[in-house]
Amino acid sequence: MEVSEYVLSAGRAVLDMVEREWQPLSPGELEQRLDQAVEEILEADLMAKLKSQPPPTLYVQLLQSQPNAGPQVLHTAAAASSPPEEETAESQERLDTVDSAAVKHITDLLQSSKSRARMAGRARLSLSHTVLLSLTLLSERVSYRSVSRRFRLEKGNIHRIFFSFCERINMLEERQIRWPVGREAVEALFPFFCPEKEQEGEEQSVPQVLGVLGHIRIPVRLPIGKHDVESTVPEVKRMKREAHPDSWLNLELVCNRRGQFLHCRISKGSDMDRGSALRDKLKQNPELMPPGSCLIARAGYPLTAQILTPYITNHGPREELFNKTLEEHFHILDQAVANLRARFQRLRYLDIGNYDRARAVALTACVLHNVLLDMGQVVQGEVEKEEAMNREGEEEGEADDEGVRRRNAISDLLFKNFESGST
Repeated sequence: MEVSEYVLSAGRAVLDMVEREWQPLSPGELEQRLDQAVEEILEADLMAKLKSQPPPTLYVQLLQSQPNAGPQVLHTAAAASSPPEEETAESQERLDTVDSAAVKHITDLLQSSKSRARMAGRARLSLSHTVLLSLTLLSERVSYRSVSRRFRLEKGNIHRIFFSFCERINMLEERQIRWPVGREAVEALFPFFCPEKEQEGEEQSVPQVLGVLGHIRIPVRLPIGKHDVESTVPEVKRMKREAHPDSWLNLELVCNRRGQFLHCRISKGSDMDRGSALRDKLKQNPELMPPGSCLIARAGYPLTAQILTPYITNHGPREELFNKTLEEHFHILDQAVANLRARFQRLRYLDIGNYDRARAVALTACVLHNVLLDMGQVVQGEVEKEEAMNREGEEEGEADDEGVRRRNAISDLLFKNFESGST
Protein backbone atom coordinates (compact mmCIF):
# COMPACT_ATOMS: atom_id res chain seq x y z
CA MET A 1 0.00 0.00 0.00
CA GLU A 2 2.84 2.36 0.89
CA VAL A 3 4.66 1.57 -2.37
CA SER A 4 1.60 2.34 -4.49
CA GLU A 5 1.08 5.67 -2.72
CA TYR A 6 4.74 6.49 -3.27
CA VAL A 7 4.47 5.69 -6.99
CA LEU A 8 1.25 7.71 -7.33
CA SER A 9 2.81 10.72 -5.61
CA ALA A 10 5.87 10.53 -7.84
CA GLY A 11 3.65 10.28 -10.90
CA ARG A 12 1.76 13.40 -9.90
CA ALA A 13 5.03 15.25 -9.37
CA VAL A 14 6.18 14.29 -12.86
CA LEU A 15 2.91 15.49 -14.38
CA ASP A 16 3.21 18.81 -12.55
CA MET A 17 6.76 19.23 -13.84
CA VAL A 18 5.66 18.42 -17.40
CA GLU A 19 2.85 20.98 -17.31
CA ARG A 20 5.15 23.62 -15.79
CA GLU A 21 8.34 23.23 -17.85
CA TRP A 22 7.26 21.67 -21.13
CA GLN A 23 5.04 22.55 -24.02
CA PRO A 24 1.68 20.73 -23.65
CA LEU A 25 1.88 17.04 -24.48
CA SER A 26 -0.82 14.77 -25.79
CA PRO A 27 -2.61 12.39 -23.38
CA GLY A 28 -0.74 9.46 -24.91
CA GLU A 29 2.63 11.12 -24.35
CA LEU A 30 1.73 12.04 -20.77
CA GLU A 31 0.78 8.44 -20.09
CA GLN A 32 4.04 7.25 -21.64
CA ARG A 33 5.99 9.74 -19.51
CA LEU A 34 4.23 8.52 -16.37
CA ASP A 35 5.07 4.91 -17.24
CA GLN A 36 8.69 5.91 -17.76
CA ALA A 37 8.78 7.69 -14.37
CA VAL A 38 7.40 4.61 -12.64
CA GLU A 39 10.02 2.40 -14.33
CA GLU A 40 12.81 4.75 -13.23
CA ILE A 41 11.57 4.66 -9.64
CA LEU A 42 11.52 0.87 -9.64
CA GLU A 43 14.95 0.72 -11.28
CA ALA A 44 16.39 3.22 -8.79
CA ASP A 45 15.03 1.08 -5.94
CA LEU A 46 16.56 -1.98 -7.56
CA MET A 47 19.96 -0.33 -7.91
CA ALA A 48 19.87 0.76 -4.26
CA LYS A 49 19.27 -2.85 -3.22
CA LEU A 50 22.10 -4.03 -5.44
CA LYS A 51 24.53 -1.60 -3.85
CA SER A 52 23.52 -2.69 -0.36
CA GLN A 53 23.96 -6.40 -1.22
CA PRO A 54 27.45 -6.90 -2.73
CA PRO A 55 27.37 -10.73 -3.22
CA PRO A 56 27.06 -11.53 -6.96
CA THR A 57 24.49 -14.26 -6.32
CA LEU A 58 22.02 -11.78 -4.87
CA TYR A 59 22.65 -9.46 -7.87
CA VAL A 60 21.58 -12.21 -10.23
CA GLN A 61 18.57 -13.14 -8.10
CA LEU A 62 17.34 -9.56 -8.00
CA LEU A 63 17.65 -9.19 -11.75
CA GLN A 64 15.77 -12.43 -12.29
CA SER A 65 13.04 -11.40 -9.86
CA GLN A 66 12.10 -8.40 -12.01
CA PRO A 67 9.90 -9.49 -14.96
CA ASN A 68 11.01 -6.61 -17.17
CA ALA A 69 14.59 -6.49 -15.98
CA GLY A 70 17.28 -7.39 -18.44
CA PRO A 71 20.06 -5.67 -20.34
CA GLN A 72 17.86 -2.54 -20.59
CA VAL A 73 17.73 -2.03 -16.81
CA LEU A 74 21.33 -0.94 -16.37
CA HIS A 75 21.22 1.07 -19.61
CA THR A 76 18.14 3.03 -18.54
CA ALA A 77 19.35 3.53 -15.01
CA ALA A 78 22.66 4.86 -16.26
CA ALA A 79 20.87 7.26 -18.58
CA ALA A 80 18.56 8.44 -15.79
CA SER A 81 21.47 9.04 -13.41
CA SER A 82 23.26 11.48 -15.72
CA PRO A 83 22.36 15.18 -15.55
CA PRO A 84 19.69 16.06 -18.18
CA GLU A 85 21.72 18.87 -19.74
CA GLU A 86 25.07 17.07 -19.66
CA GLU A 87 26.19 15.80 -23.08
CA THR A 88 27.31 12.18 -22.81
CA ALA A 89 30.35 10.81 -24.63
CA GLU A 90 28.06 8.89 -26.98
CA SER A 91 26.05 11.98 -27.95
CA GLN A 92 29.25 13.98 -28.44
CA GLU A 93 30.55 11.24 -30.71
CA ARG A 94 27.38 11.58 -32.83
CA LEU A 95 28.05 15.30 -33.10
CA ASP A 96 31.57 14.57 -34.36
CA THR A 97 30.44 12.11 -37.03
CA VAL A 98 28.04 14.68 -38.51
CA ASP A 99 29.46 17.91 -39.87
CA SER A 100 29.75 19.89 -36.65
CA ALA A 101 30.22 23.13 -38.61
CA ALA A 102 26.79 22.70 -40.21
CA VAL A 103 25.15 21.90 -36.85
CA LYS A 104 26.76 24.95 -35.26
CA HIS A 105 25.83 27.26 -38.14
CA ILE A 106 22.17 26.18 -38.17
CA THR A 107 22.06 26.43 -34.37
CA ASP A 108 23.38 29.99 -34.56
CA LEU A 109 20.78 30.84 -37.21
CA LEU A 110 17.97 29.63 -34.98
CA GLN A 111 19.34 31.49 -31.98
CA SER A 112 19.61 34.73 -33.95
CA SER A 113 16.14 34.44 -35.55
CA LYS A 114 13.31 36.73 -34.45
CA SER A 115 11.38 33.94 -32.73
CA ARG A 116 13.18 32.90 -29.58
CA ALA A 117 10.37 30.75 -28.24
CA ARG A 118 11.44 27.35 -27.02
CA MET A 119 10.73 24.54 -29.45
CA ALA A 120 7.86 22.27 -28.55
CA GLY A 121 8.93 19.03 -26.95
CA ARG A 122 12.56 20.03 -26.62
CA ALA A 123 12.56 19.69 -22.87
CA ARG A 124 16.18 19.69 -21.73
CA LEU A 125 17.63 18.60 -25.06
CA SER A 126 20.24 21.18 -26.10
CA LEU A 127 19.56 23.21 -29.24
CA SER A 128 22.61 21.74 -30.98
CA HIS A 129 21.28 18.23 -30.35
CA THR A 130 17.85 19.32 -31.54
CA VAL A 131 19.48 20.40 -34.80
CA LEU A 132 21.48 17.17 -34.98
CA LEU A 133 18.40 15.06 -34.36
CA SER A 134 16.42 16.89 -37.05
CA LEU A 135 19.25 16.75 -39.59
CA THR A 136 19.47 13.02 -38.94
CA LEU A 137 15.77 12.58 -39.77
CA LEU A 138 16.10 14.74 -42.90
CA SER A 139 19.35 13.26 -44.18
CA GLU A 140 18.74 9.58 -43.51
CA ARG A 141 15.78 7.38 -44.26
CA VAL A 142 15.42 6.24 -40.68
CA SER A 143 12.34 5.71 -38.53
CA TYR A 144 11.36 7.71 -35.48
CA ARG A 145 11.88 4.52 -33.47
CA SER A 146 15.48 4.27 -34.64
CA VAL A 147 16.21 7.91 -33.82
CA SER A 148 14.45 7.45 -30.49
CA ARG A 149 16.97 4.75 -29.57
CA ARG A 150 19.91 6.86 -30.71
CA PHE A 151 18.93 9.93 -28.73
CA ARG A 152 17.23 8.13 -25.82
CA LEU A 153 13.96 10.02 -26.21
CA GLU A 154 10.47 8.60 -26.59
CA LYS A 155 9.17 8.40 -30.12
CA GLY A 156 6.30 10.83 -29.53
CA ASN A 157 8.70 13.51 -28.37
CA ILE A 158 11.01 12.92 -31.35
CA HIS A 159 8.02 13.67 -33.58
CA ARG A 160 7.29 16.93 -31.77
CA ILE A 161 10.92 18.04 -31.76
CA PHE A 162 11.32 17.47 -35.50
CA PHE A 163 8.21 19.34 -36.61
CA SER A 164 8.91 22.18 -34.21
CA PHE A 165 12.38 22.43 -35.77
CA CYS A 166 10.83 22.53 -39.25
CA GLU A 167 8.47 25.34 -38.19
CA ARG A 168 11.41 27.40 -36.94
CA ILE A 169 13.43 26.80 -40.11
CA ASN A 170 10.40 27.76 -42.22
CA MET A 171 10.48 31.15 -40.52
CA LEU A 172 13.89 31.71 -42.15
CA GLU A 173 12.45 31.29 -45.65
CA GLU A 174 12.42 34.99 -46.53
CA ARG A 175 16.03 35.38 -45.40
CA GLN A 176 17.39 32.29 -47.12
CA ILE A 177 15.29 31.88 -50.29
CA ARG A 178 15.46 35.40 -51.67
CA TRP A 179 14.81 36.86 -55.08
CA PRO A 180 17.88 39.01 -55.86
CA VAL A 181 17.32 42.68 -56.52
CA GLY A 182 19.48 45.61 -57.54
CA ARG A 183 23.20 45.00 -57.67
CA GLU A 184 22.81 41.47 -56.35
CA ALA A 185 20.54 40.61 -59.29
CA VAL A 186 22.95 42.08 -61.83
CA GLU A 187 25.84 40.08 -60.36
CA ALA A 188 23.74 36.90 -60.55
CA LEU A 189 23.18 37.20 -64.32
CA PHE A 190 24.91 34.90 -66.79
CA PRO A 191 24.78 34.96 -70.62
CA PHE A 192 22.13 33.04 -72.53
CA PHE A 193 24.91 32.08 -74.91
CA CYS A 194 28.50 33.12 -75.46
CA PRO A 195 29.15 34.99 -78.72
CA GLU A 196 31.73 33.14 -80.79
CA LYS A 197 32.78 36.24 -82.59
CA GLU A 198 32.16 39.95 -82.09
CA GLN A 199 30.96 41.70 -85.22
CA GLU A 200 32.85 44.92 -85.79
CA GLY A 201 30.58 47.94 -85.58
CA GLU A 202 27.63 45.77 -84.51
CA GLU A 203 26.28 45.48 -81.01
CA GLN A 204 25.87 41.98 -79.71
CA SER A 205 22.93 42.33 -77.30
CA VAL A 206 23.22 38.87 -75.79
CA PRO A 207 20.32 38.26 -73.36
CA GLN A 208 21.19 37.52 -69.74
CA VAL A 209 19.71 34.72 -67.64
CA LEU A 210 18.75 35.30 -64.01
CA GLY A 211 17.67 31.75 -63.20
CA VAL A 212 16.17 28.45 -64.33
CA LEU A 213 12.52 27.69 -63.58
CA GLY A 214 11.20 24.16 -63.14
CA HIS A 215 9.50 21.79 -60.74
CA ILE A 216 9.84 18.44 -59.02
CA ARG A 217 7.30 16.11 -57.43
CA ILE A 218 7.78 14.56 -54.00
CA PRO A 219 5.69 11.48 -53.12
CA VAL A 220 3.76 11.73 -49.86
CA ARG A 221 1.54 9.35 -47.92
CA LEU A 222 -2.13 9.97 -48.57
CA PRO A 223 -4.43 10.49 -45.59
CA ILE A 224 -6.49 7.46 -44.60
CA GLY A 225 -9.41 7.02 -46.95
CA LYS A 226 -7.66 8.31 -50.07
CA HIS A 227 -5.93 5.08 -51.02
CA ASP A 228 -6.38 1.34 -50.90
CA VAL A 229 -4.91 0.26 -47.57
CA GLU A 230 -5.22 -3.41 -48.55
CA SER A 231 -2.89 -3.07 -51.53
CA THR A 232 0.33 -5.06 -51.31
CA VAL A 233 2.12 -2.96 -53.95
CA PRO A 234 4.94 -0.86 -52.43
CA GLU A 235 3.68 2.64 -51.62
CA VAL A 236 5.74 4.72 -54.10
CA LYS A 237 5.17 2.31 -57.00
CA ARG A 238 1.44 2.18 -56.23
CA MET A 239 1.24 5.98 -56.19
CA LYS A 240 2.95 6.20 -59.57
CA ARG A 241 0.56 3.61 -60.97
CA GLU A 242 -2.61 5.14 -59.53
CA ALA A 243 -1.46 8.74 -60.09
CA HIS A 244 -3.73 10.17 -57.39
CA PRO A 245 -3.23 13.96 -57.70
CA ASP A 246 -2.77 14.55 -53.98
CA SER A 247 -0.23 11.77 -53.49
CA TRP A 248 2.44 14.28 -54.48
CA LEU A 249 3.83 17.63 -53.43
CA ASN A 250 4.71 20.00 -56.25
CA LEU A 251 7.83 22.09 -55.73
CA GLU A 252 8.13 24.96 -58.20
CA LEU A 253 11.71 26.21 -58.04
CA VAL A 254 13.91 28.88 -59.58
CA CYS A 255 17.64 28.40 -59.08
CA ASN A 256 20.66 30.48 -60.05
CA ARG A 257 23.76 29.15 -61.76
CA ARG A 258 25.21 28.11 -58.37
CA GLY A 259 22.20 25.91 -57.72
CA GLN A 260 20.75 28.12 -54.99
CA PHE A 261 16.99 28.51 -54.87
CA LEU A 262 15.67 32.02 -55.54
CA HIS A 263 12.00 31.01 -55.47
CA CYS A 264 10.10 28.08 -53.96
CA ARG A 265 6.37 27.47 -54.23
CA ILE A 266 5.00 24.27 -52.69
CA SER A 267 1.50 23.03 -53.49
CA LYS A 268 -0.61 19.90 -53.49
CA GLY A 269 -0.55 17.63 -56.50
CA SER A 270 -3.98 18.87 -57.52
CA ASP A 271 -2.87 22.52 -57.35
CA MET A 272 -0.19 23.01 -59.97
CA ASP A 273 -0.29 26.22 -61.96
CA ARG A 274 2.99 25.80 -63.86
CA GLY A 275 4.40 29.24 -63.17
CA SER A 276 1.31 31.35 -63.81
CA ALA A 277 1.48 33.02 -60.39
CA LEU A 278 5.18 33.80 -60.91
CA ARG A 279 4.45 35.11 -64.41
CA ASP A 280 1.84 37.52 -63.04
CA LYS A 281 4.16 38.65 -60.27
CA LEU A 282 6.97 39.46 -62.71
CA LYS A 283 4.61 41.39 -64.97
CA GLN A 284 3.28 43.43 -62.06
CA ASN A 285 6.78 44.05 -60.66
CA PRO A 286 9.10 44.57 -63.65
CA GLU A 287 11.87 45.80 -61.32
CA LEU A 288 12.37 42.16 -60.23
CA MET A 289 14.04 41.44 -63.58
CA PRO A 290 17.13 43.47 -64.57
CA PRO A 291 16.84 45.02 -68.07
CA GLY A 292 17.50 42.48 -70.82
CA SER A 293 17.30 39.50 -68.46
CA CYS A 294 15.01 36.48 -68.44
CA LEU A 295 14.21 33.18 -66.79
CA ILE A 296 14.28 30.00 -68.82
CA ALA A 297 11.86 27.13 -68.30
CA ARG A 298 10.89 23.87 -69.92
CA ALA A 299 7.83 23.32 -72.05
CA GLY A 300 4.54 23.64 -70.20
CA TYR A 301 5.44 26.94 -68.57
CA PRO A 302 4.07 30.24 -69.89
CA LEU A 303 6.08 31.95 -72.61
CA THR A 304 6.48 35.66 -71.83
CA ALA A 305 9.09 38.36 -72.28
CA GLN A 306 10.47 37.37 -68.82
CA ILE A 307 10.15 33.57 -69.18
CA LEU A 308 11.52 31.82 -72.26
CA THR A 309 10.50 28.26 -73.14
CA PRO A 310 11.60 25.90 -75.94
CA TYR A 311 9.90 25.48 -79.31
CA ILE A 312 7.52 22.53 -79.49
CA THR A 313 6.52 22.63 -83.17
CA ASN A 314 8.07 23.77 -86.49
CA HIS A 315 11.54 22.51 -85.68
CA GLY A 316 14.06 23.97 -88.12
CA PRO A 317 17.80 24.46 -87.57
CA ARG A 318 17.15 27.79 -85.85
CA GLU A 319 14.62 26.30 -83.39
CA GLU A 320 16.77 23.23 -82.77
CA LEU A 321 19.77 25.39 -81.87
CA PHE A 322 17.64 27.48 -79.52
CA ASN A 323 16.24 24.39 -77.79
CA LYS A 324 19.69 22.85 -77.47
CA THR A 325 21.01 26.03 -75.83
CA LEU A 326 18.13 26.00 -73.35
CA GLU A 327 18.73 22.34 -72.56
CA GLU A 328 22.29 23.12 -71.47
CA HIS A 329 20.91 25.56 -68.89
CA PHE A 330 18.28 23.10 -67.68
CA HIS A 331 21.09 20.92 -66.35
CA ILE A 332 21.68 23.60 -63.69
CA LEU A 333 18.26 23.00 -62.14
CA ASP A 334 18.43 19.23 -62.66
CA GLN A 335 21.72 19.09 -60.76
CA ALA A 336 20.45 21.35 -57.98
CA VAL A 337 17.43 19.06 -57.49
CA ALA A 338 19.67 15.97 -57.54
CA ASN A 339 21.89 17.55 -54.88
CA LEU A 340 18.84 18.43 -52.76
CA ARG A 341 17.60 14.85 -52.82
CA ALA A 342 21.04 13.40 -52.20
CA ARG A 343 21.52 15.58 -49.12
CA PHE A 344 18.01 15.11 -47.74
CA GLN A 345 17.07 11.48 -48.35
CA ARG A 346 13.69 11.87 -46.63
CA LEU A 347 12.45 13.73 -49.72
CA ARG A 348 12.48 10.44 -51.62
CA TYR A 349 9.18 9.67 -49.90
CA LEU A 350 7.49 11.70 -47.15
CA ASP A 351 5.61 9.24 -44.98
CA ILE A 352 3.37 12.04 -43.74
CA GLY A 353 -0.39 12.05 -44.25
CA ASN A 354 -0.78 15.73 -43.31
CA TYR A 355 -0.25 18.24 -46.14
CA ASP A 356 0.86 21.15 -43.92
CA ARG A 357 3.50 19.05 -42.19
CA ALA A 358 4.70 17.48 -45.44
CA ARG A 359 5.02 20.98 -46.89
CA ALA A 360 6.95 22.15 -43.81
CA VAL A 361 9.47 19.32 -44.19
CA ALA A 362 9.98 20.00 -47.93
CA LEU A 363 10.44 23.74 -47.32
CA THR A 364 12.88 23.02 -44.49
CA ALA A 365 15.02 20.99 -46.90
CA CYS A 366 15.00 23.82 -49.48
CA VAL A 367 15.95 26.45 -46.90
CA LEU A 368 18.77 24.30 -45.50
CA HIS A 369 19.94 23.57 -49.06
CA ASN A 370 20.68 27.29 -49.49
CA VAL A 371 22.15 27.62 -46.00
CA LEU A 372 24.63 24.82 -46.58
CA LEU A 373 25.54 26.06 -50.06
CA ASP A 374 26.40 29.43 -48.51
CA MET A 375 28.76 27.52 -46.23
CA GLY A 376 30.42 25.96 -49.27
CA GLN A 377 29.04 22.50 -48.57
CA VAL A 378 27.99 20.74 -51.77
CA VAL A 379 26.58 17.23 -51.95
CA GLN A 380 26.78 15.94 -55.51
CA GLY A 381 23.72 13.91 -56.46
CA GLU A 382 23.00 11.90 -59.59
CA VAL A 383 20.37 13.29 -61.96
CA GLU A 384 17.54 10.79 -62.27
CA LYS A 385 16.89 9.60 -65.82
CA GLU A 386 13.28 8.70 -65.03
CA GLU A 387 12.39 12.35 -64.47
CA ALA A 388 13.91 13.35 -67.81
CA MET A 389 11.77 10.69 -69.52
CA ASN A 390 8.63 11.96 -67.79
CA ARG A 391 9.21 15.42 -69.26
CA GLU A 392 9.02 14.17 -72.83
CA GLY A 393 5.84 14.97 -74.70
CA GLU A 394 5.13 18.16 -72.74
CA GLU A 395 2.86 20.59 -74.55
CA GLU A 396 3.64 24.27 -74.88
CA GLY A 397 2.12 26.48 -72.21
CA GLU A 398 0.35 29.76 -72.65
CA ALA A 399 2.22 32.24 -74.83
CA ASP A 400 1.75 35.98 -75.16
CA ASP A 401 2.74 38.02 -78.21
CA GLU A 402 5.63 39.75 -76.49
CA GLY A 403 7.08 36.43 -75.41
CA VAL A 404 6.80 34.97 -78.93
CA ARG A 405 8.54 38.03 -80.42
CA ARG A 406 11.38 37.94 -77.91
CA ARG A 407 11.99 34.22 -78.34
CA ASN A 408 12.13 34.63 -82.12
CA ALA A 409 14.52 37.58 -81.84
CA ILE A 410 16.86 35.68 -79.50
CA SER A 411 16.79 32.54 -81.65
CA ASP A 412 17.61 34.67 -84.74
CA LEU A 413 20.55 36.27 -82.91
CA LEU A 414 21.77 32.89 -81.69
CA PHE A 415 21.58 31.34 -85.15
CA LYS A 416 23.28 34.32 -86.75
CA ASN A 417 26.07 34.18 -84.20
CA PHE A 418 26.46 30.44 -84.76
CA GLU A 419 26.75 30.83 -88.55
CA SER A 420 29.23 33.69 -88.31
CA GLY A 421 31.32 31.75 -85.81
CA SER A 422 31.46 28.66 -88.01
CA THR A 423 32.66 30.49 -91.12
